Amino acid sequence: MQEGSFIWGHLEKQHRAVSKWIDRVWLIVLLLGALLLFSINLGGLPLQDWDEGTLAQVAREIWSAPPDSMRWLYPTLGGEPYHHKPPLMHWLIAGAYSLGGVNEWTTRLPGSILTAISVPLLYCIGRELFRQRWAAIYSALIYLTMLPVVRHGRLAILDGAVVSFLMVMMLCVLRSRRDLRYCLGIGIGFGLICLTQGLLGIFLGAVVIVFLFWDTPRLLTNYYLWVAILIGVLPVAAWYSAQLIHYGHSFIQVGLINQSLSRIGTVADSKSAQPWYYILEILKWTWPWLVFLPQTLRLIWENRNLSWAKLLLVWSSVYLLIISCMGTKLPWYIFPIYPSLALAFGAQLAETENLPIFSSYPRTWVAGLSILAVVASASSIYFSGGSEPTTDLQLIFAAVALTMTLAAILAERGDGQFLKILFWGSYISLLLLMKSNYWAWELWEAYPVKPVAAMISRADPTVRKIYTSFPYHRPSLDFYSDRTIIPATVGELQYYWHYTAQPYFLLNASDIKKLQLESMKLIDQAQDWTLITKDTNRL
Repeated sequence: MQEGSFIWGHLEKQHRAVSKWIDRVWLIVLLLGALLLFSINLGGLPLQDWDEGTLAQVAREIWSAPPDSMRWLYPTLGGEPYHHKPPLMHWLIAGAYSLGGVNEWTTRLPGSILTAISVPLLYCIGRELFRQRWAAIYSALIYLTMLPVVRHGRLAILDGAVVSFLMVMMLCVLRSRRDLRYCLGIGIGFGLICLTQGLLGIFLGAVVIVFLFWDTPRLLTNYYLWVAILIGVLPVAAWYSAQLIHYGHSFIQVGLINQSLSRIGTVADSKSAQPWYYILEILKWTWPWLVFLPQTLRLIWENRNLSWAKLLLVWSSVYLLIISCMGTKLPWYIFPIYPSLALAFGAQLAETENLPIFSSYPRTWVAGLSILAVVASASSIYFSGGSEPTTDLQLIFAAVALTMTLAAILAERGDGQFLKILFWGSYISLLLLMKSNYWAWELWEAYPVKPVAAMISRADPTVRKIYTSFPYHRPSLDFYSDRTIIPATVGELQYYWHYTAQPYFLLNASDIKKLQLESMKLIDQAQDWTLITKDTNRL
């Protein structure tokens, strides 16, 4: 009897060792695949407006400031106090500048690495949630091949880092149910989220609280959890206290009210949309994985009493409800939902591993993949025509069309290999997209910023403020020109021209004719934009 127990224990120990070795291999494979996809051609395109340009400018001012200036604690934007967000990501980017200089690659590198790390972290969460390893594998691969995850993860924005810290927090939440020492990881993860996103990180903390209330309420009454959360938020509290002491009422108004609390009910930077905006974002960008949505919803509902289904329901629905009620809506605000969707789809696809060989799959899968194949084929043909064929886009859509066609044929035959084709084809298609100059397509919404910035940089370096007739502020132009470019109306431009001793204007041809300015001196031109000032010699 004792000998049998010894043999059984030895075999079980060997099994656990093999299982851990397989997990390590998958973690390495997923991390390498993510690093390649998130880093290729990372510095090939200019920085976008809004978050990228702003983060880069704040980070550069931290990096270039004298050590005794305390700029790292009291960051500035254009020389003015920057109250909008805590500076964790700005510190990381400034650190990258000190190692590799100021450029697009170093600006985007910290966020892309953090987002790449979130891929193996999602695998670890899957291993905690699901019995089958395949569910964790499929979840991580789906997450890795989601277009919005790759695109937003490569940008110099806060949300990729927030999602990575959210993964740490969620993993520790799951493990703390059997080992209270992981409560410290919950606190650290929550603190890092708040040190990146500010008080809006409380929304992600609310997701955890609701899940624990439903699944493991005993943990909410354990003082270890709350002590760990207190430890995690101490750096956040210290930073906010330092700002309050240094800036006083101005920080309360701008940093706490305008940038945190008011975003829930008011619109910032005219980025408003309907409450269903984020549902449309999911429907637009999460293909081909939305093909599996109907069966996934049914699977989650049927298993709603299990921990994994509870977590995914709370994670997706609570956070979606919160951000849908916010007045300001931006595409990357929905980023934290994508991991929960990937886990849900992964759970559904893992069910196919239990089916007999050459079993029939739902007709909606075959139909959805076929429709995607037709749409991708038509797009490839469209971009191959015309006087100037777009070769990169033609190749990208051809890869998507081939992937969807093969996957649809294999799914029709009941061949489980269609999933491998879908994963590999999606990865290769995304790799081709990221290698091209089209992965950040928002850059095409306005004039190219770098030639205009180079023109402005050649102007008098003592000039720090330039007024422009362009309708909105472009932070990327501020970053590349190292000036503050202020949008103004025609009436405001005329006022500045008459009542400022030496104004500098950035205007296009139509606005120059409309303004009819006197004593105008042309400094330089680039991309249909003209830099002018007042010719004081003619006055």
